[in-house]
Amino acid sequence: MSDERATEPRIRIKANGPYLISGSVPLIERYPAESAHGEPLAWDPVGVRGERQEAPATCALCRCGHSENKPFCDGSHARVGFVDTLTTDERRSASRRTTLVGTGIVMTDDAELCVHAGFCETSLSTAWDMMERTGDPEVRARAEVMIDNCPSGRLQRALEEGAAPVEPAYVVSIATIPDGPLWVRGGIPVEAPDGLTYEVRNRVTLCRCGHSGNKPFCDGTHKAVNFRAPRREQQE
Repeated sequence: MSDERATEPRIRIKANGPYLISGSVPLIERYPAESAHGEPLAWDPVGVRGERQEAPATCALCRCGHSENKPFCDGSHARVGFVDTLTTDERRSASRRTTLVGTGIVMTDDAELCVHAGFCETSLSTAWDMMERTGDPEVRARAEVMIDNCPSGRLQRALEEGAAPVEPAYVVSIATIPDGPLWVRGGIPVEAPDGLTYEVRNRVTLCRCGHSGNKPFCDGTHKAVNFRAPRREQQE
């Protein structure tokens, strides 16, 4: 690896091992703010709840789900005999997206990227249903918030059909979501053990429970297997 490449943010996947992070990527924690009914409505602003932030030059983040020092790797993958197969569809997301055209907004949907974070629906409506009512500016604004809060980028929006997506602006970083995936933000390349670099996207969620059927990406299985990775302060 060249000196220049070594200083650029990058995630390399070690076969049957951790995510190897280089380029002094900030590691932060993000928490969903929920309604009284437990529905995720927004992400807490950076700095809320004593959020931790670190930016080590390099580090290894757990991928098997068994580390006692989450989000960092402690070698547990070797102890438990973690063996994984990277099963994700390697095509570009655009080739899988369906399109819904509303008024002043176009929503595209790549269901394969879903992590079941829940920001796209409430007990009253869903982002898909709301697209039919986007002639109302208030409905359109709420739909935009739902789409932008999707951590994996399953949902994207544009101003018109065929236009470039309007994406949230992120500082390059990796956020841990309590009991959930690693949320990679700002277009950090993710490289497979064989050297393949997956499509670079603004929003990516990586599996850290070890059980996703869409590795290295999260598919929401952490909920089914009752994966636990609480806030850092709760671990101390």
